Formats: sequence, structure tokens, C-alpha cells
Amino acid sequence: MTSLSTGLKRSLAIALAGVSMFSVTAASAGEITVWAWDPNFNGATMNKAAEIYSAAHPDVTVTVVDFAKADLETKLQAQLASGTTDGLPDIVLIEDYGAQKYLQSFPGAFEPLSGAVDLSGFAPYKTELATLNGQGYSLPFDSGVTGFFYRSDILEEAGYTAADLEDITWSRLIEIGQDIKEKTGQILLPIDPNDAGIFRIMMQSAGSWYFNADGSVNIANNDVFKAALKTYQDLVASGITKPVAGWTEYTGSFTSGDTVGTVTGVWMVGTIKANADQSGQWGIAPIPALDGVEGATHASNLGGSSWYVMSAAPNKAEAIDFLNTVWGQDVNFYQEILVNQGALGSLLAAREGEAYSASDDFFGGAPVWQNFSDWLGAIPAVNYGIFTNEADAAVVAQIPALTSGGNIDEIAAAIEAQVSQQIQ
Repeated sequence: MTSLSTGLKRSLAIALAGVSMFSVTAASAGEITVWAWDPNFNGATMNKAAEIYSAAHPDVTVTVVDFAKADLETKLQAQLASGTTDGLPDIVLIEDYGAQKYLQSFPGAFEPLSGAVDLSGFAPYKTELATLNGQGYSLPFDSGVTGFFYRSDILEEAGYTAADLEDITWSRLIEIGQDIKEKTGQILLPIDPNDAGIFRIMMQSAGSWYFNADGSVNIANNDVFKAALKTYQDLVASGITKPVAGWTEYTGSFTSGDTVGTVTGVWMVGTIKANADQSGQWGIAPIPALDGVEGATHASNLGGSSWYVMSAAPNKAEAIDFLNTVWGQDVNFYQEILVNQGALGSLLAAREGEAYSASDDFFGGAPVWQNFSDWLGAIPAVNYGIFTNEADAAVVAQIPALTSGGNIDEIAAAIEAQVSQQIQ
């Protein structure tokens, strides 16, 4: 991966050379600076962690600097590509899909945490995605563990119960969706032809990805990926999906009752529960497994991010101790951010807490967080590599061919050809 990493680093440096950068005052002794996005979620949880830590360490303050996500990524990449460390934070939030891109493109920029934090206490898939050369680099944060969210009242009208959604395959879900449509006239799922998230979910549920562990492309001869393509094709051909464009149309389809449900990450709980008049009319089930795929599971992930310590951090020792003390061990902290921010962390010990076992009347009295946390522990670990976004773009480019009934092998080969060309 040396040549790829060097090439990407050089490209970033050239592409971002003209980016204007604002200065950040160097942190004073005892001040931990954190870069993050989304003040109501990531920022709020980090501020809560800071409150807990500062109570026992009054000489240390934690300052969270809020960015738009794209702005944070642009600034971090520009700074790292420039080779200067002045102005970098102590801790930075990085989306999981970008972990390997940063670690491989900027060796030495991030501090290994394996020796300072017990990473074995976190969901295995989260630690694996931020591991390079045997070292773990992230303090895992939120999970995008997936589930099938559905209108239980509509399924009940069609004669189905929650038990009918347990341990099923995608082909069985299609059968159920067709039956629901025949009996109620309702469409089961929205599907955005410009989004590759469903392919990510399906692949990871069977422990596969666009790339091999060594970074080589694994698409044209990847049976799991081709099973995902075939499943998507079958979903559309079956008549149980409705095309949508963008986030607003997508979420609006199932929150308005225009579609029956969706397969997505746990972070959708808040969006669904915002519709208070639908309380008691929703359920959550494990995702279907890919048909005929060895090792296929009902657990997967979509999204999520983790905390990283910069090697050049002005207060590196304090930053690591802060992350280890609160984020790495404090089970009560995870109960608080679950209740207050809906943040499902990936520290496995937190699953034993009271907040996780509580039932939720909105979802028919189910222990929603407990279910998701159980599925979290079963998510297969995969290495996202450094070109996931490029692979997604290649997949989206082939969706018209896929939905018009194109040959799966030919489509997979075309996707691999585009990806291989883009990452040279």
C-alpha cells in the first residue's frame, strides 16, 4: 500500500494547496482541544464526557471546536498534507469509513492507543476498522448497527407478527413485502438509486467489502458483493420498493406512512420517534441475511465514527487518559448519552446498564437499545480500506443497468473496472 498512500498524500497536498486555513490558538497546559461535527450529537456527548472528567481533574479543561463535517475533513486533510502540526487538536473525530485513508495516507500522524486503552472491551468490528499493522488507533464511539424498522400496525393488518421477521433472508422479506402490498396496497421500502448504503449493509453482514485486507479490489469475483447486487435487483423487480431522491424524501416516505419501513442504522430511532402520534405503531427486527451466502448474518453496520489522538497533540498524555477514563471505562456515562442523545456507544460493558434494558412503548414495549446492542456484538469485522467512497460512486453509476435487469457478472466487472481506474 506504500505507493497508493504516497500518491493519495501527494494528491491531497496538491488539491488542497489553495484552501484557506484559519488559525487555532495553541492549547494551553491542561487544555484538551477536540475537533468534532454535529454539536447536538457528537459535541454534546463529548461535552458530557468532559464534564465527568473535569470533576475529578479540575486542572484539565476540554474544549470542543465545532465544524461542519466537510469543513473538518478539509481542514484536517490540508493540515496533514502540509506536514505542519501547529494548530492541530489533541483529539479529532473521524468517520469510520475514512479511518484507513487517514491512517495509511499520513503514517505517524495519529497516536496508537492499543497500549493505553483496553480495546478488547469494544465491539470487534469497530476496533478492526481502525487497526493498522497490529496497532489500534481509535477510541471507538457510536455504532451504526442496523435493523429493519417497520410499521407493526400495517404488518399486523396483513397478518404478520414480530416473530415472522426473525431469522429471515432477503428473499423471504420480498415475499412478505409482496403479500403486504397485495393485502393493504402498501409499499414496503423506499430506495434511493443515488445511495449505496444498502450495498454496504448487505456486504458487511456477510463479512465482506469492496477490498481485500491488503487493499486490492475485491468486486468482480466477490460472491458476497454479487449476492448484494442480485438482492437489490430482486427488490426493485418485485415491486415492493419506491424510488426516492435524497434524505428528506427518504425519511419522509416511512415517517408519513407512504412506505412501511426501512433497513438502516440505529441512529434513525430519533427521526422515527419524532412522530409522537405513531407511538406503539412501530417495531424493529434484525436485518435479513443474504440468501445462499456462507457466513451470512443478521447483523451489520451503516455509519459511525471514532475518536483519534494526534501524535503531535500538545496535551497528548492528558487526552489519552481522558478518553481511557471516560470513553473507555465509564458505563454510567454511556447510559447518559444513550438517554439524552440517543448515542449507542460500542463499549460492550455498557450493554448491562439500566438504560439499555429499558422497554420503549413507542416500539411496542420492545427493549430497543438492548436489541441493537446485542446485534452490535455480532457485526462482522471488515477493513473499509481507503477508497470506499470511490467504490460507492462506481456502484451508483451501475444502478440503472442493475434495475433494468442487467447481467450481474457484467455489472460487477464494470464496477471493478471503474474503481481500479480511479484508484491508480
